[in-house]
Amino acid sequence: MKRNIVIATVAAAALIGGGTVAAYAAAGDDDGAATQRQSSVRITDDRDDSAEDAAEDRADDRDDKRDDDSVEVRADAAGAKVTAADAIAAALKHTPGTAVGADLDDDGSRAWEVSVVKGDGTEHDVRVSASDGKVLGAHRDDDDDDAREDLAALKGADVDAREAAVAAAAKGTVTDVDLDDDGPAAWSVETTEGEWKVDLGTGKVTQDLDD
Repeated sequence: MKRNIVIATVAAAALIGGGTVAAYAAAGDDDGAATQRQSSVRITDDRDDSAEDAAEDRADDRDDKRDDDSVEVRADAAGAKVTAADAIAAALKHTPGTAVGADLDDDGSRAWEVSVVKGDGTEHDVRVSASDGKVLGAHRDDDDDDAREDLAALKGADVDAREAAVAAAAKGTVTDVDLDDDGPAAWSVETTEGEWKVDLGTGKVTQDLDD
């Protein structure tokens, strides 16, 4: 009888002990899972923070570039006594045709480079002094395919490059005029105050929000 009692007591103790170990094991598993979840959350948070930091850095770089470009544009414009419209007029007088662009060089030469497409589809770059409006020289551009595309885009347009420059001058000193044929064709004009679109039909000036 006593022997049976002892065996029963030992068995009960074993069961209790096993249950305790199992309980500890289960608790250990729960704690491990919780710790793993917390680690995953921390890793995800760190990745999110890194992505946000990288995005902010890129935005800062873009702002810095725009600021640098703005300073450079203003400096170039300050030294130019001849406007974009006057430079285009001088270039067309020298090389008759259709002006498809005008750019104030930023290489210190103080000259406008005006792109003119002749009636035969050939494109010529005419350099005009930004100081006195005299033509400094002209040469043919080899890319005639683009020239023909520009002429096709301008077919039926009521506003030419010179008129676009005059219209955009109300938004600052013009430093660049170019034909933008991505989507509905329009004149793309850069000034000291930003970038603008000039409608080929109406001459209406709107801010270029694509950049």
